[in-house]
Amino acid sequence: MDAADVELIARETVYDGCFAMERLRLRHRRFDGGWTGPVVREIFLRGPAVAVLPYDPVNDEVVMIEQFRVGAYAAGRPPWVVEIVAGIVEPGETDTDVARRETAEEIGVPATDLERLFTYMPSPGALVETVTMFVGRVDAGAAPIAAGLADENEDIRVSRWPVPEALGLLREGRIDTAITLIGLQWLALNHADLRRRWNG
Repeated sequence: MDAADVELIARETVYDGCFAMERLRLRHRRFDGGWTGPVVREIFLRGPAVAVLPYDPVNDEVVMIEQFRVGAYAAGRPPWVVEIVAGIVEPGETDTDVARRETAEEIGVPATDLERLFTYMPSPGALVETVTMFVGRVDAGAAPIAAGLADENEDIRVSRWPVPEALGLLREGRIDTAITLIGLQWLALNHADLRRRWNG
């Protein structure tokens, strides 16, 4: 089935601020060939995002960041979160543009190579957001201990993690954000091949 199997009855904006929310009233075809009754759902509108796993193949390290996250705070979880690089695609930017910009802003060093890995939806039951994941080659030794844009009140701690230690955080359940979990799981599956290719 596809979008032709959905009948949109009504759509309204219920909030329009930093992000927006819409309420949809619709019905859709059932697997048995019939149709559901009217269904009302709210969706959170957030544009496409990009994530970058910064990897140094020479030192065999991942560069990660730690910063305050209001969603974690509001959920009652530890509000300073260890993550990989991520950002929202702004009008006129490509996802590759964002990957380069955010890597330089958030870890203080550029990505000299970028490989696009995949695009996924973090929560399709409520969000229209997609995330395109990259792995980026960086020089971890050149990364500062702090980064971020002062005019956006970003206060980012930058840290270098040998790959076994980064994957240890994953195994120990100490990573609790989807973007970082997915990036590190990809690395666990592809580490040897990536390091071999990038070290020539």
